[in-house]
Amino acid sequence: MSFSRLVEDAVGRLAGVAERTPVQRNPRLSAITGADVWFKREDLQVGRSYKVRGAYNTIAQLDRGSAVVTASAGNHAQGFAHACATLGVRGTVVVPGTTPKQKRQRIAALGGDAITLLVDGDTYDDSARVAADLAARTGAVVVPAFDALSTVAGQATVAVEFLAQLARVPDVVVLPVGGGGLLAGCATWLREHAPGTRVVGVEPAGAAGMAAALVAGEPVTLAEIDTFVDGAAVRRAGEVTFPLVRDAGVEVVAVPEGAVCTEMLDLYQVDGVIAEPAGALAGAALASGVVTVDPGTTVLALLSGGNNDVSRYAEVVERSLVHRGLKHYFLVEFPQEPGALRRFLHEVLGPDDDIVLFEYQKRDNRETGAALVGIELGAATGLTPLLARIAAGPLRIQHLAPGTTAYRFLV
Repeated sequence: MSFSRLVEDAVGRLAGVAERTPVQRNPRLSAITGADVWFKREDLQVGRSYKVRGAYNTIAQLDRGSAVVTASAGNHAQGFAHACATLGVRGTVVVPGTTPKQKRQRIAALGGDAITLLVDGDTYDDSARVAADLAARTGAVVVPAFDALSTVAGQATVAVEFLAQLARVPDVVVLPVGGGGLLAGCATWLREHAPGTRVVGVEPAGAAGMAAALVAGEPVTLAEIDTFVDGAAVRRAGEVTFPLVRDAGVEVVAVPEGAVCTEMLDLYQVDGVIAEPAGALAGAALASGVVTVDPGTTVLALLSGGNNDVSRYAEVVERSLVHRGLKHYFLVEFPQEPGALRRFLHEVLGPDDDIVLFEYQKRDNRETGAALVGIELGAATGLTPLLARIAAGPLRIQHLAPGTTAYRFLV
């Protein structure tokens, strides 16, 4: 059966189950890029992400007596839970410990008595192994988060919708990438139905598994990943999704987690949209210039998902400030004498600089005491004169650069 037929069948199964989410023009990104940028609002989907499309399409094709199991960082699990409850199928969800409590609560609410929720593993890949072992022991059917043709075909229904909703065929489509189910499905569909459209997949820089697979010519397992963008933090691209992405000839880029945080804040403060890190990937790529587009072109970016725990916003703000060069940390050796701090304030800080962290440990048996000092600048250009004033002064001050061992340990 052709892939187009699989997608058309998925459209039929999802009718009345998945929301036909709106396509909305985004003035902010349109102004930044000079293009006509539209968001496909899958953050308004059931479970606040496109994941329900693949989960339901897969489970709906199984025998109703089958028990099912899945692993997920959280969004696929919500779609899975909704599908189980809707279809009357018994399911088990395995999520890693990094899955925010907000997502766990939503999984339980959507699945109700139809699902059992297990927390096991540090990453999605760990949980996937637990789910596979559980299926082998119990005979339950594994419902992959991305690596199955039925899941890929379900995710491709997003492209069917936005092609029908836009007034013209988009010149560029920008999609978030984790394991590659959405990118594989939409790119394969677009290659046949909109062959002139440029398709770009966006991964978090700390978990760029699809890009690594394209370089190696096959899926590879990343030694380490940053789990901050939990909805896309996958160590290894899918065996099913990788060849589809490769053959579709798409571009795959990576955006720093700090740029994702900046986009999350802009979505919230400017656009009034609550997005989790994975939901901000496509917008971050456009806002930061990682993906460049020609002025006047039509650009479709997928916004999905919307499951952000408000307790994470402090870290989001921190990462954004560091990424934009506005927040810096220093180890300062203060002489244990009156007026040392006053001299630091007068001689080192600029007029627009602000101390936002000061942790001092006085040691009575030493002539100096070390302090961890966090400074927020009025503008990123203020760093060079700040470092110059530090170099000219008598205090011993060490700049803690992001990514260094000392930085990760102390901050």
